[in-house]
Amino acid sequence: MAVLSNIVTLISEAFSDRKNLPRALISCGVLKAAAALCLLLFKAPGGIFLHHGSGALYLYFAVLIAVVVFGIVEALVGVWVSGELHERHDVGKTVLWVSILPLVFVAALGGFSFL
Repeated sequence: MAVLSNIVTLISEAFSDRKNLPRALISCGVLKAAAALCLLLFKAPGGIFLHHGSGALYLYFAVLIAVVVFGIVEALVGVWVSGELHERHDVGKTVLWVSILPLVFVAALGGFSFL
């Protein structure tokens, strides 16, 4: 849970200080992609994903793959924003806001317990 609290601290600092935005985007994107990838490779789905047909199982894997891709894109946006911080700050903040939902999904599935 310490990793999750550090990510939340980075996100809150990024909204108060522009200099922290690229670091928050890159760190959160890489950690989110790594946690979702660990869930894909090392943790079998359980509960509702197993007992309600194959559609829910495919949805589980599709969402985790989408979170991995989104995490990589988020990290790349962080690199892009760091090039011209004052002009691209709004795009970076928007991506950081959108990234909260996949973060909650991965945290709810226990992805940060691997890290």
